[in-house]
Amino acid sequence: MKKAVILLSGGLDSTTCLALARSEGYECYALSFDYGQKHNSELNAAKKISRQFNTKRHEIVTLSIGNLGGSALTDDNISVPDFNGSKEIPLTYVPARNTIMLSIALGWAEILDADNIYIGVSAVDYSGYPDCRPEYINAFREMANLATKKSIEGKPINIVTPLINLSKAETTKLGVSLGVDYSETVSCYKATDDGLACGKCDSCHLRKKGFEEANTPDPTRYI
Repeated sequence: MKKAVILLSGGLDSTTCLALARSEGYECYALSFDYGQKHNSELNAAKKISRQFNTKRHEIVTLSIGNLGGSALTDDNISVPDFNGSKEIPLTYVPARNTIMLSIALGWAEILDADNIYIGVSAVDYSGYPDCRPEYINAFREMANLATKKSIEGKPINIVTPLINLSKAETTKLGVSLGVDYSETVSCYKATDDGLACGKCDSCHLRKKGFEEANTPDPTRYI
């Protein structure tokens, strides 16, 4: 059976990627990260979602990048801001996060002899993160296939970004068509331990906008 590694945060986008990979006939290996984020509700959601989708294996890798600070998601001295419509790279950007996570996913994909790595980045409705852009993904894909024995032997590993050109509404519609229960997902940057969303941060704003524009009931549990 063909195999895929899916970066699974427990949020809306990554869960949609998992559902899509499964629908395309892949044996799914979910990969999540405890990188020092301020709350664990996303990881708790990822565990539930992985079980629901009956993934072949779910690994949670602990990283220490949160100890370095520099992001509102990891640094207790930086508050998570409410959505303000700014076009600047937000304080919630975690330096080099996607590069680190994709690198570990690349290593696991080679170990598993998996052909694809799914990551739920979007260049349409997103918070301005530089590591969500198509040019970044293309550069990483090129690097990946210079760096692995599997690729050198003629079996390249592809970085699959099915949501990169979709709006949040389009992503939501796709997930609903695949049977995703979004009530189990957590996307909020300030979620409580029970997974209640703040309704005010960038991530909550984009998520609410997606459900509204998709004319789909929002199952998010808000504070």
